[in-house]
Amino acid sequence: MTKFNKSAWMIVSIFIIFSFISGCSSTGADKNGKTVKEMQNTKVPGTSDGKAVQTPAQSPAPTVTQIATPSDKNSKNIPKPDKLRAVYFSGWTAGSPDRIKQVVELAKTTELNAVVIDIKDDKGLLSYKSNVKEVIENGAIEVKYDVKKVIEQLHAGNVFVIARLVCFKDPILPKKHTELAFKKKDGSLWRDNEGNLWVNPFNKAAWDYNIKIALEAIDLGFDGIQYDYVRFCNDGKIKDIYFGENFDPNTKSDAIAEFLKKSYEEIHTKRGIELSADVFGISAVATADDKIIGQNWEKLAQHVDYLSPMVYPSHYATVLQNGVGQEINGVKFTKPDLEPYNVVYQTLLSGKKRLEKTSIKVNIRAYLQAFTAPWIGKGYYQKYGTEQIKQQIKAVYDAGYTEWILWDPANKYPLDVFEKK
Repeated sequence: MTKFNKSAWMIVSIFIIFSFISGCSSTGADKNGKTVKEMQNTKVPGTSDGKAVQTPAQSPAPTVTQIATPSDKNSKNIPKPDKLRAVYFSGWTAGSPDRIKQVVELAKTTELNAVVIDIKDDKGLLSYKSNVKEVIENGAIEVKYDVKKVIEQLHAGNVFVIARLVCFKDPILPKKHTELAFKKKDGSLWRDNEGNLWVNPFNKAAWDYNIKIALEAIDLGFDGIQYDYVRFCNDGKIKDIYFGENFDPNTKSDAIAEFLKKSYEEIHTKRGIELSADVFGISAVATADDKIIGQNWEKLAQHVDYLSPMVYPSHYATVLQNGVGQEINGVKFTKPDLEPYNVVYQTLLSGKKRLEKTSIKVNIRAYLQAFTAPWIGKGYYQKYGTEQIKQQIKAVYDAGYTEWILWDPANKYPLDVFEKK
């Protein structure tokens, strides 16, 4: 684990704060869902003010790694598309018949061929009726959609369905079982800035809880499992969390890696279903996160089929925030949100270089920004629409990768982003 100087710490800390504000969180569409008409009426802004720079003269060769394929035990599943292109849906959006129908129709005529759907959100709630004993006992269910019906409709349209499972940002589990919660040195429960409890990733009972939910999702017909918030907390007075005397913060990433290793054995090895993990985009760039949230790029890559870095340009530090900006792969960005192509491209190249120094083989499927981030400040953000999204997609391809997922908490995506067949 390399040490980092004060400036690097400031940059990464600001990045983490903004990653908490927006990113792979469960904040989705409203409880009534968004209608097809609303999605189709999404306005598409004009050309980006940001300039894509340092476009490579020749794209690196695509990175190909062996992935899980459905076994005979999983006859409910469909094969993964060769080049997966997906959008994220909250549980509420998945409960809208019109939105599910629209995805199926788009899959017939465009490159869109997959959807990521919440099964457990960051409130600790499952989005459908579950038969997992512990889930029922915890009262951790808020039915938002008929899971079997939704999967059946999507599969009928040959749409690959990935289950998004929020792991350790779960206020319900530690409320029911305080032995699984973060605690202060005096033994009292630790809470984040919103007053919520978090699950301690060192506790293996919490691992088993999430794995049971994942296995049930596979039995229900989901084609892939995607872990989110597979990390330690970074929000609140994290220095007050007590891990014991002489605690080594390097063991945080070891715990996350071990959880993924156990999950991989149950999900990939035994069931033949792909396992992916969402990570902060900065984890592909710097190592300062390792001791804070436990997301070490190389350690996690060993135990998943896919790493999904959230390479949102809005989540990197600006010069307004720290007087420096963000350096990615040797390139300095002062207003990263205005440079969607190059931020994504340099982040993915950085992560690729790190993996090439090892013998680790893993697929990369980036989460791309499909939302606007006005909280950055006037002059430091732009409206994200078709042009900005397409710049990011091009960056994925130029970095040598072929798959991506679009993320918008409101689940509204410009239709002309998707290439026609």
